[in-house]
Amino acid sequence: MSTGRLLRRTVVTGVGVVAPTGIGTDVFWKATRAGVSVLDRISREGCADSPLAVGGEVRDFEPAGTVEEHFLVQTDRFTHFALVAADEALADSALADTVAPFDIGVVTASCSGGGEFGQRELQNLWGDSPGRVGPYQSIAWFYAATTGQVSIRGGFKGPCAVLANDEAGGLDAIAHAGRSIRRGAEAVVVGAAEAPFAPYSMVCQLGYDELSLAGDPARAYLPFTTDACGFTPAEGGAMFVLEAEEVAHRRGARIRAVVAGHGATFTGTADWAASRHGLARAIRDALAEAECAPEEIDVVFADALGVPDADHAEVLALSDALGAHAARVPVTAPKTGTGRAYCGAPVLDCAAAILAMEHGVVPPTPGIVDICHDFDLVTGRARAAELRTALVLSRGLMGCNAALVLRCGEDRRG
Repeated sequence: MSTGRLLRRTVVTGVGVVAPTGIGTDVFWKATRAGVSVLDRISREGCADSPLAVGGEVRDFEPAGTVEEHFLVQTDRFTHFALVAADEALADSALADTVAPFDIGVVTASCSGGGEFGQRELQNLWGDSPGRVGPYQSIAWFYAATTGQVSIRGGFKGPCAVLANDEAGGLDAIAHAGRSIRRGAEAVVVGAAEAPFAPYSMVCQLGYDELSLAGDPARAYLPFTTDACGFTPAEGGAMFVLEAEEVAHRRGARIRAVVAGHGATFTGTADWAASRHGLARAIRDALAEAECAPEEIDVVFADALGVPDADHAEVLALSDALGAHAARVPVTAPKTGTGRAYCGAPVLDCAAAILAMEHGVVPPTPGIVDICHDFDLVTGRARAAELRTALVLSRGLMGCNAALVLRCGEDRRG
């Protein structure tokens, strides 16, 4: 492995989004910038009687207009989201036919795989006969299905992987893609999407003590407040095209952001106070890899779990890692308007961070009025700011912590 490859910088040249606020980056950014909340009663078939009443659904989603039928019938809804988002990211990057297939990889992350497809086929098995179970049951629900289908559909034959390591895996997948690029890949399609609103998936989530069971959408997800009662789940996610910087320059691609640094730790379950130290270490490691001083961070996209102990730990972790700058830096959590889409949540935050840097605007934290912590959480309306470096944070329910530093690219729209 050459020294040149080890020094390769990873850049973002394409962004694609499927979110509860809409399909596509333009729709997503408009809603994010405006602080729109779309949390509502969950309307998916078979979910009406669940104690989990409120979520962030992707409504009016019609993948058939974008994805070929033979891919749709063998994949779950979480993969449909990723396929549509990947199409947008690839179109945004203009990557087609400019990089050889063996030089393009795919990396995705998933918390639970495809519950809707699996439930339907198991119902066929027990309600009818084994002969009614489709041939794709063995693969469609699997965590790796999205990586496989994106790579097959795109003809990408480079290094591929899937991370099934908790919600923070969305950020870890981006870091893994960056390592593939440093090792010689020219481009990687990377991201995460989740679809947790099938009845079987809903039952599984009820085991999470951190889940909000509030029935009022306006009260269900209120991190950093005295009314915090847990997190509201969501579906959707984002996909990106990452490239080696020299490859992007060689083909004249627009560089939207630089993946500058990443850190990850594990502090175990059932002790959110311990996440303070793990998250702080992840932040320090990300800053070190990015060669970034704490005062260079212009905006923080918070994990914002909505559990009082976890929220307190996150605020303390920022103070531990950023020092005095933690009290000054703008912090935001746009996910309070959409819900937390498990592995899809931090990649949606990455998309929002890239767009925020491009537009010079910190989006607000929807639905939050009175915070009970001493830090600069942006609420109410968006705030204009010069943004050159963003810090994105994520923690998982199983104890993973991750931080990612993104720097602005060449596209500065103001």
